Amino acid sequence: MTTKNMHATSGAAIKGYQSLFFTLALALMLVLGAEQIFASGNDDYGRNGSGYSGPGPALVTVEQTKGMRDDTRVALKGNIIQRLGGKHYMFKDETGTITVEISDKRWPAQNIGPNDLVEIQGKVDKDWSEVKIEVKQIIKR
Repeated sequence: MTTKNMHATSGAAIKGYQSLFFTLALALMLVLGAEQIFASGNDDYGRNGSGYSGPGPALVTVEQTKGMRDDTRVALKGNIIQRLGGKHYMFKDETGTITVEISDKRWPAQNIGPNDLVEIQGKVDKDWSEVKIEVKQIIKR
C-alpha cells in the first residue's frame, strides 16, 4: 500500500468514526430529551421548577371530588396520612379521606410524612364502587 493510499484510507476511517460519534451523540441527546418529556408525563404540570407557573385546577375538597365526573382535573390540599399498599395512599383534608394513586415518578425529591401539608394535582378516577385521585403532581407546602 502506498503512502497516498494509507492517508486516504486513514482519512476515510477518521471521517467514519466522526460520523459514528456524531450519530451516537445525537441519539443520546434524543433519548435524554425524550426521557424528560416522558418523565413530565406530558400532563400540563411542570416538574423541578420548570414548566407552566400560572393557575392550575381550582382547589377542591375531598367531599367535592366525590361528586365530580371521571377524569376531571383537580387540586386538593391536605395530608397523605397512610400508605395502603403498592401505589395507593390515604389522603385527608378537613372534609374527609380519599384514596390517591401515586406512581413512583410523581414523588418529589423530598420526604413527605403524615404531618406535612401537601397540594396534590391530578384527576378524578371513578370506578363502579369507588372514587380515587390519580395524582400527577405533589407539592409540599
